[in-house]
Amino acid sequence: MNLLAQSTSPYLLQHKDNPVHWRMWSPEVLEEARASDKPIMVSVGYAACHWCHVMAHESFENPATAAVMNDLFVNIKIDREERPDLDAIFQTALNMMGEQGGWPLTMFLTSKGEPYWGGTYFPPEAKFGKPAFGDVLKEVARLYRENGEQVSKNTQTIRTGLQRVFEVNRPGPQLDPMTLDAAMKRLCQTFDVFHGGLAGAPKFPNVPVTELMWRAYSNTGLSQFQQAVDLTLTNMSQGGIYDHLGGGFARYAVDDVWLVPHFEKMLYDNALLIDILTMVWLHSRNPTYRARIEETVGWTLREMLVEGGAFASSLDADSEGEEGKFYTWSEAEIDTVLGKDAPLFKQVYDVRPQGNWEGKNILHRLRMALALPAVQEGKLNALREKLFVARAKRIAPSRDDKVLADWNGLMIHAIASAAEGLNRIDWQAAAVKAFWFVAETMGTGDRLCHSWRAGQAGAPGLADDYANMARAAITLYEITGHKPYLDKAVAWTKILDDVFWRSDIGGYALTAKDGEVPLVRVRTVLDGATPAANGTMMHVLARLLGVTGNKHYAERYSVLTQAFAEDARRQPAAAATYYCGFDLILRAVQIVIVGEKNSSSVAAFRDVFRRVNLPNKIIITMAPGEMLYAGHPAAGKGQIGDKATVYVCSGQTCSVPITDPNQLEMQLKTRMLPAGAMPSAPVAS
Repeated sequence: MNLLAQSTSPYLLQHKDNPVHWRMWSPEVLEEARASDKPIMVSVGYAACHWCHVMAHESFENPATAAVMNDLFVNIKIDREERPDLDAIFQTALNMMGEQGGWPLTMFLTSKGEPYWGGTYFPPEAKFGKPAFGDVLKEVARLYRENGEQVSKNTQTIRTGLQRVFEVNRPGPQLDPMTLDAAMKRLCQTFDVFHGGLAGAPKFPNVPVTELMWRAYSNTGLSQFQQAVDLTLTNMSQGGIYDHLGGGFARYAVDDVWLVPHFEKMLYDNALLIDILTMVWLHSRNPTYRARIEETVGWTLREMLVEGGAFASSLDADSEGEEGKFYTWSEAEIDTVLGKDAPLFKQVYDVRPQGNWEGKNILHRLRMALALPAVQEGKLNALREKLFVARAKRIAPSRDDKVLADWNGLMIHAIASAAEGLNRIDWQAAAVKAFWFVAETMGTGDRLCHSWRAGQAGAPGLADDYANMARAAITLYEITGHKPYLDKAVAWTKILDDVFWRSDIGGYALTAKDGEVPLVRVRTVLDGATPAANGTMMHVLARLLGVTGNKHYAERYSVLTQAFAEDARRQPAAAATYYCGFDLILRAVQIVIVGEKNSSSVAAFRDVFRRVNLPNKIIITMAPGEMLYAGHPAAGKGQIGDKATVYVCSGQTCSVPITDPNQLEMQLKTRMLPAGAMPSAPVAS
């Protein structure tokens, strides 16, 4: 048993019995390396990672390989989900070495903790165009001992490069509407016209880019934007990347048609997909999208809840040592479970005698994506339930049950939005419970920790934690009208401003100024696996300005539109969350509802929002006699008689008082469409 037994990370605990003398990242371990003048080998991964398991079985569980590692290096294991700041630094350093990043990440550092060489997965014997891991260990250690001048040159080059990426302001023209429109058009041209998503393989959901295309359609009414979104969401919803029995999406597809998933399920992917599916379903009423929302929220509440009501991080790709074993089927297994009903199911879900992937069958509907008659769809629902029950008898993939504040913020926002869109009060209750778990159990005052498991808090909160939880808080405030949510959003934004804001170069750093700073403080607008905090804060700041009128928030997002404009121009796909936030800033529509918050008349107005596509709405619900802040265009306006009354405001102009929900719906649908555009027909499933 090595030092990882002291960890609460499920990923680190997977390695606690390795013969490698693993340590956890800490200042004390770095000091140990300095004292011994030994280089450091850092291995970064996560619990659901298939290739992490492969390298562990091949190398880290091998006593001979472990002996070499223990002799030549100080060995550190890092859960990339617990320390995304370190992962971002090492992944960027690897890119500077001309290598593509990924997990497992294998990085070699000097005794001072500076990267000088690295890679990802290394096999035990040379193959796949990669050298044997044992040879890598010996050669990298030799370079450190015998070629100090070259190592020093490498570390200096990498350090300078990291500073240039994360700590240098790249001046350029401030973001403007023309740049946003150009980015939307440019990204639309990169979509796969046959299968959706960005062209090529592997295919990641990349929800922020899809949302940007939906916003482009909402702004222009141009069909090419809508087609890009619908093709993407339909093929993901019907492809093998989706679990047609249990709900939920896998992390990505290894091919270009969404058929073969990398089978792990991550909380963040499913949160983002619930959100975009809800946004699009409100307009199209596509029954497939509604089904995927309901099934994926169902999966989340069934399989990802932890004690206290928050959400776990992921489900593994592997079970019984085999990737995808839990999810795939032979034809004989389908026949046994479904009997005489098997032919219909096999036809619709592409079940073949020889399998459709490596001799097994991945269930999908890419060949029969359109909805069948209601009777047949009802029959298929019953057959899927039979298979789901049969599958539950298998050994399930393990669950990483740590709670991450930032990923929970994404899911709370998504489930709350879906609850409002589909009128599911039970989902809203689940979002509220998770929110207060993070706010209270993972918080001390207004400070958050990043992770929590087994009653123990992990590392201090990162900018992503505060940004995502602040956005979730504003969402719940707009839905419920309860001020404690707004108070939390304001408090967490103040923490971001006080200890994460870079006043010298603009923008929010990933780590707090009063915390550990290894090499550099990561600061970026580019989305990774999850949205970048600086992009999310464009949404948060715009909404806080709308509901409080505090000009400080406008000053902050004004700096953001300058500080990262050049990065966004160069890499629009990676900056999609930032562009979506800028679209909100440009086209925010404030809807003020004056009336008793729990009354049927206010509920009738809120029901209108379930029938319109208005991604840039900001909702304020006020009791009669309650005052808006001075300067709001609807300040001083109230109820007409004793009727609930709505004002729709854009800029400094508001509509006439609206007391009829039908009139509100007509106005919002008219406002949604650009001049000359016509409403689009619903898309078939």
